[in-house]
Amino acid sequence: MAETSKQKTIVVEQIGSPIRRPGVQRATLIGLGLNKMHKRRTLKDSPQVRGMVAKISHLVRIVDDEAAK
Repeated sequence: MAETSKQKTIVVEQIGSPIRRPGVQRATLIGLGLNKMHKRRTLKDSPQVRGMVAKISHLVRIVDDEAAK
């Protein structure tokens, strides 16, 4: 039985290039579904996603949900 309650989400935008970055940072970008500059993804707001964003905070930013709509 799927629960239909609204889950919290965050919108993440890539603002930095993975060129000349360690492979771990590139893999984290790919894990978030980002691979091109200024691409945005809506992701579930979970500790795992927040941790991935924190590891590459210099390459991504969290966009306000209201501005993304």
